[in-house]
Amino acid sequence: MQIFIAGATGVIGRRLVERLTDVGHDVTGLVRDDDGAALVEARGGTARYGDVLEPESLTTAMAGAQAVVAAQTALPVKDKPTDEDWARNDRVRVEGTRNLLAAADESVQRFYFPSIVWIARLPDGSPFDEGADRHPDRATQSAADVEDLLTQAASERDFDVTILRLGFLYAPDAGHTHQMGEQLLAGDLPIVGGGPLGRRDAALSLLHADDAASAFVAAMDAEVTGLYHVVDDEPVTVADFFDAFATELDAPSPRRVPGWLARYFVGREQVNVLTKSFPTDADRFRRAVGWEPSFPTYREGLEQVVGTWATDGTIRESSTGYEWGGAGTAESLSAVMAGP
Repeated sequence: MQIFIAGATGVIGRRLVERLTDVGHDVTGLVRDDDGAALVEARGGTARYGDVLEPESLTTAMAGAQAVVAAQTALPVKDKPTDEDWARNDRVRVEGTRNLLAAADESVQRFYFPSIVWIARLPDGSPFDEGADRHPDRATQSAADVEDLLTQAASERDFDVTILRLGFLYAPDAGHTHQMGEQLLAGDLPIVGGGPLGRRDAALSLLHADDAASAFVAAMDAEVTGLYHVVDDEPVTVADFFDAFATELDAPSPRRVPGWLARYFVGREQVNVLTKSFPTDADRFRRAVGWEPSFPTYREGLEQVVGTWATDGTIRESSTGYEWGGAGTAESLSAVMAGP
């Protein structure tokens, strides 16, 4: 297919460019500058300049596309994002998708959207599936809005929509994964828990970014439509994830901080994602396309993350263990609380 990707330089987008071209698709990536063009072209894609917030730039960029991936975000990277920061992300996600829909001509047959599973987490923290009601918060409302926008557009126009709700993403080149690793080595990353003393742990469903990309390729090959959850095999508590990460890095065991206290430093949205459980599974997606994750659990995924960092110079060995080198390249528009 001729595939157009908005957000082609992001953690998922750049993986999609490479994987889709590897299996024979003709991929065009939307970029805003020469650095973005170099990223897309190095992975086998064709770069076209434009901006999802500039509708006039999209008509030419999307010409001939048979499938569109709406993976654009503007996720804030501040320790405590403001409402203005979230409003910018809302605009890129929602208005950007509206502009993509308006620019899509009769050649477009399919739209794909990487959403997030925790917009449907249940108030009591129990397991849920694709049929659960959504409960978005300030950080994730825009993902819910895009789901609605695409679903409505598909009912009015002649194309299909596939929404993959992804688990909590991590990867060697993801900005928040870099932040976690650096802070763990410095002894500055606490386990944020619920309850007065922070002893109540949330169970999260995770997904390595490589597996997120492979899921989209599998969905395209199988030509499935509709809504699916895509996560790895084993939900994990924040405490176990951070402890395992620290062990891989030979870093100090992280201390605990209650969520009510952490809100003063990082904001409500970041605390919400770490203290409210969202255990789910990918059973429906697996039955539909036969997909399996390359990293079945966080254990294999964290081993790959740390191994990559040791190779590319992000971390280096010292007399007391690893220390942060920072030579690796992180995705700058990645945030833990609002998804891909």
